[in-house]
Amino acid sequence: MKRNSLTTAVVAGIAGVAGFAGLANAVDLNPDGLGQVLIYPYYTVNKNQDSLFTVVNTTGIGKAVKVRFLEGYNSREVLDFNLFLSPHDVWTASVSQTGDLADGGGAKVSTADKSCTSPTIPAGGVPFVTAGFDGTGQDPDTGVTIPADGGPTDLTRTREGYLEMITMGDIPAGTALAADITHSTSSTPDGGTPPDCSQGTLDADAPGSVVAPTSGGLFGSGAIVNVGEGTFFSYNADAIDGFTEIALYHGTESLQPSLQDANNPSLVATGIARAFVFINGQLLTADYAFGVDAVSAVLMSDTLYNEFFVDPNFGAATDWVVTFPTKRFYVDDNLYSRAPAAPFVEAFDGESNVTVAINLYDREEGHTTRTGGFSPPVGTRPSSLPFEVNVISFLTDTAAGDPSGVFGSFLRPNIPPYGTDGWLALDLFSGDGGHRLPGGVEPDGVTAVTMNGLPATGFMAYNVINANANPGLLANYGGLFRHRASRSCTNGGTSPCS
Repeated sequence: MKRNSLTTAVVAGIAGVAGFAGLANAVDLNPDGLGQVLIYPYYTVNKNQDSLFTVVNTTGIGKAVKVRFLEGYNSREVLDFNLFLSPHDVWTASVSQTGDLADGGGAKVSTADKSCTSPTIPAGGVPFVTAGFDGTGQDPDTGVTIPADGGPTDLTRTREGYLEMITMGDIPAGTALAADITHSTSSTPDGGTPPDCSQGTLDADAPGSVVAPTSGGLFGSGAIVNVGEGTFFSYNADAIDGFTEIALYHGTESLQPSLQDANNPSLVATGIARAFVFINGQLLTADYAFGVDAVSAVLMSDTLYNEFFVDPNFGAATDWVVTFPTKRFYVDDNLYSRAPAAPFVEAFDGESNVTVAINLYDREEGHTTRTGGFSPPVGTRPSSLPFEVNVISFLTDTAAGDPSGVFGSFLRPNIPPYGTDGWLALDLFSGDGGHRLPGGVEPDGVTAVTMNGLPATGFMAYNVINANANPGLLANYGGLFRHRASRSCTNGGTSPCS
């Protein structure tokens, strides 16, 4: 992996002021939050919660975007559709339950937004479906049956997961599609309805109107809200820029594009996609033969850091969401030929475990290492994260099958806390003999690069139920904080990157 000749100060200035806009196009995790691909690490409808999402087009050109909801066990699709954003447009949606968990209810997406989607989302919303994981669905691109994966097959599997949006191309002014989707002039602040959002018109006009994206310019946010309890946990979507230099448009009936389609053909002579990664303030560059590996590279962390707060005097609970947005491409051997593959170790069959190391600290320098791992043990090994989305709870007294304390998640390993408050270093590198993403090559075409750890994102959320806020007053509040992370890599297999 090659260190750019820019000094750390200059690199920091580029990252802080303009993301990577001044650098050549390559896959990168934009610290400024704008990109071609957005990853929203978590949605849930458990515990009577709704999940809210927004996406904003900051540019003066329209965008065709693939919206994909994925369940949390193994990232099998539960719904996808095409979204068409006009210049400076915003799209909003919510995910809510279709029925109670005890009655087998799943989830659905609803929107009151006027932006065009194909197919159109009706007023009552669109329920998530099980065809992507129950063995009954067909891949519309190939006609082949999508095999089951060993996980649950009922609707309750759709109740929690995450969301990705992939820009398929720009929609220039003057094209038929631009005319279809641009909001009509109106005296009301939110504008009018686009001229023609019918699926037939959009699908007919899009192929000739969607061109290679010249910029990203999307940002998004997510929130998990419980109106009855008065809680609201909000976050910014991760933004991946430099994802593609070519148009990736596919009709609404297609499962494409995906995170496998990262490409930088104008740059890469040693693969199909190039990744820019900051490690210890230095800009590093690596080329990959698989586009998804470039995406994984920019998400790699060897350790995640965050806090916990579980003081019973405050009725406090903490959940950590740890999402692996590319894990399915390495573990789902029913769909992807090279699975199982590093940096993950185990094919998915109801679960796909990766062992991690747990280092807990209280607020006064006290420390313990949980070599025994999660409690109760999840799957066949302790200290393992078994799913694509993992919601780690910090409960002192829990049994298998109990939901997590904040989000009511059942994708839940548990770490018994060390004291009532402190912080955790979750080591993603050390387990299973070391998790590593191989396959990177410096632009010199000779030097091999290996990234350490796992491709991860997520956040910590805590909730406090204070019965003593004021006489007769119950206070319910909390906060959400994105994970901090460290990164490391090796050149030539063993030596640190230099």
